[in-house]
Amino acid sequence: MSTRIARPAARILLLDGAGRVLLFRFDPSDRPPFWCTPGGAVDPGESYADAARRELWEETGIWAEPGPEVARRVVEFVTIDGVPVWADERYFLVRTEVEAIATGGHTALEQRVMRGWRWFTSDEIAAHDEPIFPEDLLKMLTALEL
Repeated sequence: MSTRIARPAARILLLDGAGRVLLFRFDPSDRPPFWCTPGGAVDPGESYADAARRELWEETGIWAEPGPEVARRVVEFVTIDGVPVWADERYFLVRTEVEAIATGGHTALEQRVMRGWRWFTSDEIAAHDEPIFPEDLLKMLTALEL
């Protein structure tokens, strides 16, 4: 069994004016495609909120203050780079009226594996046939009483 590395991460529940949540489709070469909220690892010396702001900008082109931290998960997984981690993920709620996003800030790795994005309603999440992370996204959204 390999050793897992600690990976603090800030993730964003980005909701549009219709209450839909933005998800990215990942299509890595080593596993089936899946969908995930925007966000990523906290850089050294960065707060979770600072990381949420930066990741939102890099992944969507939207500059906004992260809203409140609304959820936390500690999970184990293998990153797209193949690194086994235990991730302390903090989720921040951000609302936007923007519907089109800009992906020009994606890293080379993100450009390779993040093959699409779309806004999902809760019903579309429930009926979707590809994995969506976090696995309890619908529960998170319901807890926000949207």
